[in-house]
Amino acid sequence: MRLWSIHPKYLDKRGLVALWREGLLAKKVLEGKTKGYKNHPQLQRFKESKNPLLAINSYLYFVWKEAKKRGYNFRKGKISSGRIILGKIPVTKGQIKFEFSHLFKKLEKRAQRKLEEIKKEEKNFPEVNPVFYIIGGEIEKWEKI
Repeated sequence: MRLWSIHPKYLDKRGLVALWREGLLAKKVLEGKTKGYKNHPQLQRFKESKNPLLAINSYLYFVWKEAKKRGYNFRKGKISSGRIILGKIPVTKGQIKFEFSHLFKKLEKRAQRKLEEIKKEEKNFPEVNPVFYIIGGEIEKWEKI
């Protein structure tokens, strides 16, 4: 499971679809509707937020919004259409740097065009999913390296 901190606009089609599926799985875990993944490290920051379900639904809203912008048909009904939080969960600069490096390696193998597209925007980095805000620090403790 990878719940990217970076903005979903940087992901290629395959990455965006995977993020949607994995985000929906994370939502089910936080709702207590699964037997597995309960202690997955990627869920830690959502669990630690004041309202984990609001946080994951907000996260997924921004994934859905990016998919809609690209013309994909993700079902918004799978997430809560209630309130949305912005910038409530901290993420470290080191984590963002790690995620971009990880994404670049993936895109080198499967989506050269997307890689070139985001390299052109590199001066605007980092943009994160709007549920996060950036703080100083190294790679997050929950990240598997």
